[in-house]
Amino acid sequence: MLSLKLLLFGILYFVFGFLNIVYALNLDKAKVYFLKGDYKQSILEGEKILANVGQSRDLDQLYYILGLSYMKDGNYLRASDIFEIILKEFKESKFKEEAKLGSADTYFLRGDYNKAQGCYKELMDENPRTRLRPIIYYRLSQIGFKKGDTQTAKAYLDKLNQDSPLNLETKINKELYSLSDIYYTVQVGAFSNRRNAQNLSQKLIQKGYPAYVEETSAQDKVVYRVRAGKFKLRQEAQELENKLTQEGYPTKIYP
Repeated sequence: MLSLKLLLFGILYFVFGFLNIVYALNLDKAKVYFLKGDYKQSILEGEKILANVGQSRDLDQLYYILGLSYMKDGNYLRASDIFEIILKEFKESKFKEEAKLGSADTYFLRGDYNKAQGCYKELMDENPRTRLRPIIYYRLSQIGFKKGDTQTAKAYLDKLNQDSPLNLETKINKELYSLSDIYYTVQVGAFSNRRNAQNLSQKLIQKGYPAYVEETSAQDKVVYRVRAGKFKLRQEAQELENKLTQEGYPTKIYP
């Protein structure tokens, strides 16, 4: 949850770069809704403009706003399609690198870490001096943590701190730099009812599993997640997940 929030916060950081430029298309409403966090309305405004516009020098910006809005709204496939439109049809777009980053982010958010990793590295290879380099380092570090490769994750965080010690990504992720805070756990269920979550947790504890209930919020609703174990190594979490899966429980490893 934390990495997703930081990921989206980083996206907003780069969006502010194009807000003060004058454009032919009237994208003000779509941008305002986006910055307010009303992504569905931003999508409606953007799609409305798209349906009624022909060719415009600002069309790539419209697509970019739509891509970000769909991604923030959780429609990663649609967002990916839109970023691809920018890359294929607007080869000279000023949003080309941002669109490549957005495309990679959609893979990251879908859990396809190998594909995301390849896209981030490709972006760096194409332009080693890209202004997006700090945020790419951060993404690559998070992929390392997700894949259980803490050595690679720490190496990218080292690069981030060495190259951009005052960068936004460094400032907002100080707590993630300490590997002692990173652990892997196995989620066995998620409930809207606390009692149901507690019942499952107790059942797992009786079987000898280190289960616990974690309360969180998702889309303005409280969710009670039943999880088991807190491990330094992903392999340890994987072993526990295998046991739980064999017993018929639906499982997923976090972070």
